[in-house]
Amino acid sequence: MTELDKYLIVGAALFVLGAIGFLTRRNLIVMMLSAEMMLHGVGINLVAFNYEHQHNQGQSFTIMILTVAACEAGLALVLILSLYKRRKTLDVDVWGELGEAKPLCDVRLERRATVVEPQEEEFSVDPRLTPAGRLPQFNKQESVTRV
Repeated sequence: MTELDKYLIVGAALFVLGAIGFLTRRNLIVMMLSAEMMLHGVGINLVAFNYEHQHNQGQSFTIMILTVAACEAGLALVLILSLYKRRKTLDVDVWGELGEAKPLCDVRLERRATVVEPQEEEFSVDPRLTPAGRLPQFNKQESVTRV
């Protein structure tokens, strides 16, 4: 067994353990740590190939992987803290509850099916945007005085 094989086995073991941890755990912190472990396993493999072939490309790719891992850790920390602040739990199933109540396609179908009748409203001094598909309503008396 050569030295390259030893490094590749350690890198593959880190990657596999990280993948198993990411796929089986429900805690967000453990999932992010598992993703970090996967990235470091890939970095070890790149450095091992760098040592074997005497190129600096493996080291430069490893630096890029470490940069991505640091950015991922920062973003994951922000997401985890915001989720914990909002829901007081770190369970992954809570992420599914943060979405919209209805899918967008159902909302579009409901909008087409219902016809909204324009209601008579008093003219307001503040400007308002007109809803789509309706003409703006003007008060004839005030429109003459504004011109």
